[in-house]
Amino acid sequence: MITIEQVMTEAPLSVASGQSLSFALEKMKEHNVRHLPVMEGGKLTGMLSERDIRFIESYEKIDLKDLKVDDAYTDDPYTVIKEALVKDVCKDMAEKKLSSAMVVQNGQLIGIFTWIDALKVIQNHL
Repeated sequence: MITIEQVMTEAPLSVASGQSLSFALEKMKEHNVRHLPVMEGGKLTGMLSERDIRFIESYEKIDLKDLKVDDAYTDDPYTVIKEALVKDVCKDMAEKKLSSAMVVQNGQLIGIFTWIDALKVIQNHL
């Protein structure tokens, strides 16, 4: 059985809730990622996706420089432990229509698992 620890992205990039959405989007583009854990004082407080930003950006007269991460992020991210089985996490993600899981250990963020990671698992194990 494959565990999340085997396929997660360790030490993911993150963003603080007070940073601008334009900063977060640039960080995503620069590092070719679509999800950023939102951290405050070393604690995971949420998750910001590129989709969250694009939704806000779709409104007329919105400047991403004027809005902060805390205007757009999801404040109750789906979290799993590193020992969780990929099949179980993928089942939960599919049922709840989630695009990512934050991997935590002792209350600390240690990784991220996204639907892209799930596709890579399928590619490598079929």
